Amino acid sequence: MPSKQNNQSGQPTHNKSHPSAPASVAKASAGGNPSSRRGKSKPNAGNVASTQSKQTGNRRPSGQRKPANNPNKQQESAGNGMLKLIPLGGMREIGKNMTVIEYGNDMIVVDCGIGFPEEDMPGIDIVIPDFSYLSSNKHKLKAVFLTHGHEDHIGALPWLCKEYNVPIYGNKLTIELVRNKLNDRGTGVKNADLHPISDGDRIDAGVFNVEFIHTNHSIADANALAIRTPAGIVFHSGDFKIDYTPIHGGPADLARIAQIGAEGVLLMIADSTNVERSGYTSSERKVGETFADLFAKAEGRIFVATFSSNIFRLQQIFTAVEMYGRKVALLGRSMPNVFNAANSLGYIKMDPDTLIDVNQIDKYDADELVFITTGSQGEPMSALTRMAFSEHRKIEIIPGDTVILSSSAIPGNEKPIYRVINELFKRGAHVIYESLSEIHVSGHAYKEELKLLHQLVKPKYFIPGHGEYRHLYKHAELANSMGAPWENIFLLNNGDIFEYQNGNARIGGFTNAAGILIDGSGMGDVDSLVLRDRLLLADDGIVAVFIAIDSKTGEIIGQPDLQAKGFIYESEVEKTIVECRRKINQFAAKAASGNKPLAAMISSGALRDQLRDLLFERTRRRPMILVSVIEI
Repeated sequence: MPSKQNNQSGQPTHNKSHPSAPASVAKASAGGNPSSRRGKSKPNAGNVASTQSKQTGNRRPSGQRKPANNPNKQQESAGNGMLKLIPLGGMREIGKNMTVIEYGNDMIVVDCGIGFPEEDMPGIDIVIPDFSYLSSNKHKLKAVFLTHGHEDHIGALPWLCKEYNVPIYGNKLTIELVRNKLNDRGTGVKNADLHPISDGDRIDAGVFNVEFIHTNHSIADANALAIRTPAGIVFHSGDFKIDYTPIHGGPADLARIAQIGAEGVLLMIADSTNVERSGYTSSERKVGETFADLFAKAEGRIFVATFSSNIFRLQQIFTAVEMYGRKVALLGRSMPNVFNAANSLGYIKMDPDTLIDVNQIDKYDADELVFITTGSQGEPMSALTRMAFSEHRKIEIIPGDTVILSSSAIPGNEKPIYRVINELFKRGAHVIYESLSEIHVSGHAYKEELKLLHQLVKPKYFIPGHGEYRHLYKHAELANSMGAPWENIFLLNNGDIFEYQNGNARIGGFTNAAGILIDGSGMGDVDSLVLRDRLLLADDGIVAVFIAIDSKTGEIIGQPDLQAKGFIYESEVEKTIVECRRKINQFAAKAASGNKPLAAMISSGALRDQLRDLLFERTRRRPMILVSVIEI
C-alpha cells in the first residue's frame, strides 16, 4: 500500500487574517465546511446556463484561436455548475506541483511533479502527490496538461500513468523528457498517450479548452495555460519569468496574456517563488558573459555543475567552450538524457566535434577539457559529489581544476552543497559559486514581473501558488496592494477544495493530499511507524539481546548475548552489558518464582520495557531494543 506523508497534513488549516483587513484571506474550516469570512462583500452573481461538452482531445491548429468571449455572456449561458480547483501539491512547499480543475463530470490535471524528502524522512527517495481524489473521480479525468519539463512538474507521471491512461499534453521538449522518463527501465508504463503541442495551440478536453501561452523559464518550452471553463477563464502562470533577451525562443507572449486579461479572467493561480525579491530577474544572457570571462582565465580543467534540464545554460557553456577551443564531456545519468532530448529538437547549437565521450578525455590536455555535470544541489549520488569525495569511477578532482556551481541553493539544500564545496577546496580545486560570481540567474519572476502579470491578467479571484507559506502570503499582500480585495484572495493548503458557483467563491472542503513516500523502486509500506523507527535508529542506535532457553526446564542457558550499534562509546559497552545481564537474570528468577514460562514473559514485552528503563536511567538515551529468544 502507498504510504501517506505525515508532516504535511491534507487537512485544511485556519489561515490568519491579514492584520490590516477585517476579513482578510479566506479560511479553511477544520471540518471541511465552507469558509467563513467576516466582512465579505459578495461579487456580482451572474446567471449561469449549461454548455455542451466538447470532445476530449480535439486540438486546434497551432496559433489558431477562438474569438474572444465576453465572460459575462459566457457565465449567463453556462448553467449552475460548480467549478472546483484542488491543489494536490505545490502549496506551502517547493515541489510536488499538481492541480486538479473540475467542472461537473469533467476534470483535468495541471502538472504532476515530485517533491524531495525532508530531514525527518530517512531512507525516503522522493515524495509524490496523493492520487486518492483522482481514484474516486476516475471517470471524470479527461487529460493532463504540463506547463514545462522540470521534475517538480513531471516527475510523478510514471506513477500516474500506471493507473490512468489519459492524454498528456505539453510542449515539444516537455513531452520528449516525459517520453524518456516513461521509457526508462523499471517504470512499467507502456503506450502512454503523449501529445506534443506548440505555443498557441488550444486543446479541448471535456468542457475545458486549454490554450498554451509562451513564457520564459530556466527550461525551454515553458508555458502558461489559459483554461476556459463554463464558469470563466482560469489562468495558470506555470513557473515563469520575463526575459526580453532569452537564449532560445522569444520573450514571454505578454501581448497574448493581455488579450486574455481583456477577455476577463475569473481566477489566476501564479508562481510565488521569488515574490520576496525586488526588481526584475536578470536575463540568462548575463550568465553567458560570466562564463566567457571565467573560461578565459581558467588554466586547467573546468567543471560546470548545473541542473541538467537548464538547456539554456548548456547552450551558453557550449558557446564559451567553442570560443576558447575546448571540448565538452557530459557527466551524470540525467545530463546526457536531457542533452539528447534537447539536441534532437535542434535546441542546442554547436559543432558536433565539440562533444566527446568521457572515455576519450585522456587524449586531451587539461586546458582543453570542460565537464558539464550534475550535482549542483549536493545530491549524494550525483557525479560532482562522487568526484568531490573521490568515489567517481573515472574522474577525480585534482589541484588546478576549476569548479563552477552554476545554480542557487534550493531551500533546505544549503548544508549538502557547502559540504561538497568544502571537499572540493580540500582537493585543491578553485571553486566558484553564486555568492562569488554572477554564474546563475533565477527562472522565477521577481516582484516587479509579478506586478506586471497581475496588471495584465486582472483576475477576479487570486490563488498564490508554487511556494512555501511565506511566499504565498507575501504574494497575497502584493495582489492586495494592486487592488485585489482580501475576500477574493485564497491561501490554499494541499487538498483544500476551492469552489466557485453562481458568483460566489469559497473553500468548500478538503481531500487527502498528504503525499506518498517513495522508498526504493516503488511505493512501499513506509508509514509513520517506519519513519519513527528509522529516526530512532539514527538518533539512539540499537541494542540486540539474544537469550537461549532450555525448552524443558525453562531456564536460561549460558549468558545472554548483547550487541549494541550506534548506541554508546566502546569504552562504556562492557559495563552496560553487565548491568543488562543482571537485569535479565533478575527477570528470569522472578518468572521462575511465579511459575510463569520465561519465554512467554519475554514475548509479552515486559523484559524489553525493563531494559529500556535501565538504559535510559544509565545513558539518558532510548535505543531500539530487539530481544530474540532461542529455545533449545
